[in-house]
Amino acid sequence: MTSRLVLVIGDLHIPDRALDIPAKFKKLLTPGKIGQTLCLGNLTDKATYEYLRTIAPDLKIVKGTYDTEAPSLPLSQVVAHGSLRIGFTEGFSLVARNEMDVLLAEANRLDVDVLCYGGSHRFDAYELENRFFVNPGSATGAMCSGWGGEKAGEEIVPSFCLMDVQGLGLTLYVYQLRKDANGVESINVEKVAYTKTVGGS
Repeated sequence: MTSRLVLVIGDLHIPDRALDIPAKFKKLLTPGKIGQTLCLGNLTDKATYEYLRTIAPDLKIVKGTYDTEAPSLPLSQVVAHGSLRIGFTEGFSLVARNEMDVLLAEANRLDVDVLCYGGSHRFDAYELENRFFVNPGSATGAMCSGWGGEKAGEEIVPSFCLMDVQGLGLTLYVYQLRKDANGVESINVEKVAYTKTVGGS
């Protein structure tokens, strides 16, 4: 049976702003467990692209701000999983990409139930007007430029998301690499659920 798990990952910036995906994340991202990868751009190198293909051969990518070597990548894409339509974009083509109303307009334009977006390097997930919005953050913890309203130089917590899609809903698992006061790294996992409302007024 094909895996229902969808990896949502982005803002890697290897090798420009980060050396690699953290080893603790790579241990989790093993081939054969994930059915599809949605990459929100800013790969910036071919080796990372090849690595993502080993995780799941079904790799979908959109163009990020810094993907200058890949001009033919689309700015957004839509995939269907059961009854859910999932759109994804890095978001640099959107004015004020971190504004809820702008993201809602993009979800409406793409006619999607779930919109995954990147660019801020910080995890976020929320529901608005029966649509679910997910920003997986930066899988490498790459620094921000400060261009999109982010605070330049602020420490970024490396993160990525896995979506387990089932019928009209999904469970989002958020993986974050946190450091304690002694600098010891551990993976923190949070779970967020979304169910599409059908019908109603």
